[in-house]
Amino acid sequence: MAEEKKFDEQVLHIRRVSKKTPGGNYITFSALVAVGDKKNKVGIGIAKSIEVPSAIEKAVARAKKNMVEAPLRGTTLVSDILVKYKSAKIYFKPAPIGSGLRAGSVVRKILELAGVKDISVKIIGSRNKLANAYAVLKAFRNLNKLKKNVVSE
Repeated sequence: MAEEKKFDEQVLHIRRVSKKTPGGNYITFSALVAVGDKKNKVGIGIAKSIEVPSAIEKAVARAKKNMVEAPLRGTTLVSDILVKYKSAKIYFKPAPIGSGLRAGSVVRKILELAGVKDISVKIIGSRNKLANAYAVLKAFRNLNKLKKNVVSE
């Protein structure tokens, strides 16, 4: 039997969704969860359920399927990058060792789970936690493509 890797889980956002029906209100919960190994792998997942714990379990399972590798150089990212995902724009700037993690909202939690210790981040244009979380993953994917192009040339 294969040993499962140890991942840390972080609930980023719980949303209560109420739907009007002829019989009354139908209430469900939506969970946004990040999963990471604090080395360089991180993933996010979103799921809905009637109860919060089952929504979190489903989201964790989806996050483990959607893992992305964070391109690290030491304790920071390999390059600075500006990413736009829907209404969210996020600027990532690598920082020297010891400067710390300067980021806010869900971006901070995702970067911690990815193992980034020194970086400066500016969130521009959106306070939407879901859009910001997907923007971080898009940044990691773009940096991985950039890294592969530089290595192959």
